[in-house]
Amino acid sequence: MSSCTPLFDPERDEPLTSLSVEAEVELARELLAASAGVNIHDHDEMIRAAVKLDGRLRSLVAALAEAPGGAL
Repeated sequence: MSSCTPLFDPERDEPLTSLSVEAEVELARELLAASAGVNIHDHDEMIRAAVKLDGRLRSLVAALAEAPGGAL
């Protein structure tokens, strides 16, 4: 039997504190560039990249939702 641990569990995990939309977009671009070189055949590298990208995306979405005028 296999177990399942979700990538993000709101009862267990706290999201990153979002920055300004501009800062979040810049950080997301940097993380995307860094993740582009991850070895797709290395399971551990892929998991680390997925976790980092998930956190950054959640933070970016939060920043957009909190932005003046509510971009979302």
